[in-house]
Amino acid sequence: MNIASFIDHTILKPTTSIGDIEKLCAEAVAYGFAAVCVPPPFVKRAVAILAPTSVKVATVVGFPFGYSATEAKVAETVLAVVDGAHEVDMVINLVALKQQDWTYLQKEVALLVEVCHNKGRILKVIIESGILSEEEIIGCCEKLGPLGIDFMKTSTGYAEKGASVEAVQLMRKHLPPQVLIKASGGIRDFAFASALVEAGANRLGCSASVAIAEGNPARETTGGY
Repeated sequence: MNIASFIDHTILKPTTSIGDIEKLCAEAVAYGFAAVCVPPPFVKRAVAILAPTSVKVATVVGFPFGYSATEAKVAETVLAVVDGAHEVDMVINLVALKQQDWTYLQKEVALLVEVCHNKGRILKVIIESGILSEEEIIGCCEKLGPLGIDFMKTSTGYAEKGASVEAVQLMRKHLPPQVLIKASGGIRDFAFASALVEAGANRLGCSASVAIAEGNPARETTGGY
C-alpha cells in the first residue's frame, strides 16, 4: 500500500511559523502526500510553494470547536478560496448537533457546499466522531451526507478521542457511496494508518506523516492531528 498517497500532511498548531510551512511543503513533495493542511494565514504561502506540483493545499474553517456562527464560517471559507485553497476542512456546530438541531446543521453545511463547489473546491465536514454516540454519527451520515459534501471527516485531533477503525466503518456503512471519508486524530504509525484505509478511509490527516510513510515508530505530533 502506498500510504503516502492517502495523507494530508498537517500542521495546525497556533505557533506555526513560515519555516514550519516550508518544511511541511517540502516533505509533502518529497514523500508524495496528497495534500498539506495548514492554518488559514499560511494558505497563500503554501499555494505559492506547491504551485509547480500536484500536492493540494487544504485549510480549516470553524476550527477546532465548530461553534462559530455560520456567517463566520462562510466568510472564512470565502477567504480560503480567494487565497487559493483547494480543499476546506470545516468543523460542524457540535452545540447544534448535541441539541439534535439538524435543520441548523443542514443549512450550515449546504451553504458551505455551495461556496466551495461554485469555485470547484472540495469540502470536508468534520464531525468529531470520538465524542459522538453511534446514533449521532449515523445521523451525521444520513442527514449531512446527501447534501453534496465531498468528504466526511472523523476528527479535529483536539478532542479527547480521535479517529477509530470502528467510526470509519460506521461512516462507510451509512454515508452515500459518493461521499469519501477522511480519518484524522491520533494517527501516528503505519499499522493504524493502514487499518483505517482498509476500514474505508480515503484520506488520512496526520502530523506524523513522515514517520508513517517510512514505517517508523510514532514521533511527536505537530499540533491538532
